[in-house]
Amino acid sequence: MIELVDAGAPLALLPRLRRALGGDAPLHPYAGTRPVLPPADHARLPRGLALVIGTSGSTGDPKLALHTADGLRASAAATAQKLGGHGQWLLALPAAHIAGVQVLVRSVLADTVPVVVDRSGGFTAGAFAAATAALGTGPAYTSLVPTQVVRLLADPDGAAALRRFTAVLVGGSALPHGLRERATANEVRLVATYGMSESAGGCVYDGRPLPGLSLALGVDARIHLGGPCVAHGYLARPEASARAFATRAPQQSAHRWDSPDPLPQDPTPAGNEPAGKHTWWFTTDDVGEVTPDGRLHVLGRVDDIISTGGLKVHPRIVEEAVLAAYPGLTAAVAVGIPDPQWGQLVALALVGGDHLNERALRDQLRGRLPAYALPRRIRHTDVLPERGPGKPDRRAIAEWMGH
Repeated sequence: MIELVDAGAPLALLPRLRRALGGDAPLHPYAGTRPVLPPADHARLPRGLALVIGTSGSTGDPKLALHTADGLRASAAATAQKLGGHGQWLLALPAAHIAGVQVLVRSVLADTVPVVVDRSGGFTAGAFAAATAALGTGPAYTSLVPTQVVRLLADPDGAAALRRFTAVLVGGSALPHGLRERATANEVRLVATYGMSESAGGCVYDGRPLPGLSLALGVDARIHLGGPCVAHGYLARPEASARAFATRAPQQSAHRWDSPDPLPQDPTPAGNEPAGKHTWWFTTDDVGEVTPDGRLHVLGRVDDIISTGGLKVHPRIVEEAVLAAYPGLTAAVAVGIPDPQWGQLVALALVGGDHLNERALRDQLRGRLPAYALPRRIRHTDVLPERGPGKPDRRAIAEWMGH
């Protein structure tokens, strides 16, 4: 029986999570209204199931990923190895999302108590600084989304609080190059993470897979993730599970990385099967490329690609060029909007930079982007709609931009 647990009180969730990791009944953390889970075929549930966690539903079809205790333990152990050891965590993200749950999982396995940021008045630099001050001595970590980092670096107390952390994981959306430069100038160590609910959150750090993880790029540039942290399918969705998950790597790959670091062995396994024996692979909806120094560069989702005049534009390439040209921008999201002549136009939603117009921006970006990728429409907003912590709702943005 899967137990529904209100994630509104994260510290109260800790003992229940500790029991699930030890082999007790699995849990599903939720926020807001108590959900009704779909009927599950218990014969299809993986052995050692510990966590049922929702996906962000970027295609409008949210699902519930199934994670075993061994997989979560492997993910937390690999994170600790990558960062240089266990430490105390600060929770600044909702505990009903995978990034928040992982802060709690890492805390359980490190035998530490996390500090929780008071988000009752929204995320503020003052609340973050106050929570940071409550940390003990020794290594400390937190997990944020880029917009949170932007707010903190813009505030003296927030920037000082960020310097307290041994490492700050940043995920949910792409980490702009200019933001990393600002963090480095403030002596803040940011680690860009890539992952999703199906991979137990971030599993690629600064373009390199975590210990025990494998990556593959298909011939179509689609990203595949393999290893113990990969979920064992979706709850009550056998067809969707069969399409997205497999026990073998893709047969044809343009590139493949296997982490050179061995998976650390958890001294207190849940007793299901050795974590290193998992061979699950997940086919993401993202495409990527290899950088000259051998890192994974995520270009974005397959269904976000903009087709204009028969040519394809990856939104992330446009966004990175804009943020590099205008470091003062808080956020930039490129989407495709319908056009009778070109099929789609490249449109750009900006947070900040109210002085910019289409002509000035296009002139600045010439040479950074090919002519067909230059934005033809821009709009300014104070807040972008999101479909999860730090994840822009591109569908909602495209509808807004198209009107």
